[in-house]
Amino acid sequence: MRIGFVVNPIAGMGGRVGLKGTDGKVEEARAKGADPRAPDRASRALAAIADRVGDATLVTWDDPMGAALAREAGYDPDVVGEPSDTETDADDTRAAVEAFLEAGVDLVCFVGGDGTAADVADALSGTDVPMLGVPAGVKVYSSVFAVSPEDAADVIATFERIERREVIDIDEDAYREGSVDPELRAVARVPVGEDLQSSKQTGSGNVESLAEGFAAEVDPEVTYVLGPGSTVGAIKAALGFEGSPLGVDVWRDGEVLAADASESAILDCLGERNVIVVSPIGGQGFVFGRGNPQLSPAVIRRCEVEIVASRTKLDDIGRLHVDTDDPDLDAELRGWARVRVGRFESRLLEVA
Repeated sequence: MRIGFVVNPIAGMGGRVGLKGTDGKVEEARAKGADPRAPDRASRALAAIADRVGDATLVTWDDPMGAALAREAGYDPDVVGEPSDTETDADDTRAAVEAFLEAGVDLVCFVGGDGTAADVADALSGTDVPMLGVPAGVKVYSSVFAVSPEDAADVIATFERIERREVIDIDEDAYREGSVDPELRAVARVPVGEDLQSSKQTGSGNVESLAEGFAAEVDPEVTYVLGPGSTVGAIKAALGFEGSPLGVDVWRDGEVLAADASESAILDCLGERNVIVVSPIGGQGFVFGRGNPQLSPAVIRRCEVEIVASRTKLDDIGRLHVDTDDPDLDAELRGWARVRVGRFESRLLEVA
């Protein structure tokens, strides 16, 4: 198998510093101390591909879009071009994929987010070559991504069929203002395996009684780290404040300690006992790793985790997922988790 492998080196940089994306925000993300996320995700995927797809030949683009990472993983890659400048952009991604096609690849594996997926799909339009994403962006609404970098290797190694799947992106400026307006950017051919996520759903059902029950039980000595989304948003309203609909807020004993907080701001607010409150993404089931990168491994390790969701959302999900950038933490979080679904009721759901 000839695999075209390309990395968007800036994908996901804005997440942990609270920018909810990186489009047009690279310098601001760097100024806030953001570290690149994509290279580590790419390295994990490449190591797993090398282990599970033994006969693969890697075709890639020059640094910082894949060549050095491929060599570190033990490949002698066929490097078919280079970025046009030190600061890469969408044109570089499209140029790389077009060169992969000329080099006769069987599959394009990319590392990035929804914007990168749209660029790859655009370059592949009119061909039969499938694409598969290694998730490294902030939002990841599209259904062309594997669940984790390692799962991408499993899909490549085991897939037996290809489906047409949606590439969805949203306006990041509107997203930062609290508006989610998904736009269908393309329909792409994608290898299908168990470890491929579905498209995100935005509806979550009635959560009023859940929110009221949670608010009635808060401990004034506990610091609550309240994640994004409408379900946790109902809890924020029940606690008496208008939260950041797509951000993370920190609250203790009637006071908002940080609104729309970055990873560092969250860490600064934590006390002796801390509880993260999160709701899985509808349709996908992600608790960590999609839309809330501020809830980093450093934050999660200092907190208890409480998961809340409507019954309708859980019926659509089936099981939960985590993808924190820390495989050891992912392993610790897996197992059976209690999910609060009402004022007093809860369900057990597997974190897979």
